[in-house]
Amino acid sequence: MGEAVIVALITGGLSLAGVIFTSYRSSQQLFAKLDKQSELSDAKLEREIAVVKTQIESLSNEVKKHNNFAERIPVLEEKASAANRRLTDLEHKTEVHQ
Repeated sequence: MGEAVIVALITGGLSLAGVIFTSYRSSQQLFAKLDKQSELSDAKLEREIAVVKTQIESLSNEVKKHNNFAERIPVLEEKASAANRRLTDLEHKTEVHQ
């Protein structure tokens, strides 16, 4: 009976060692896959951040152009109004002299 216990202990020990080794290898492979996925995700995020920065720069330039245009519109309106007044005055003068 002592031999059966020894054989059972050896078999159990080897089975336990096999399970531990398999679990260890599986965890190493899983961590390797996670690291690779993390690197891919980081690279993808960096590309997306670069795209967003480019879009922000483009929008900033458009806003600057729009602001410049918005500042010039009132000046143009005033000049057009002054030109209309001068034309009206000239029309009155030509009507009076005819």
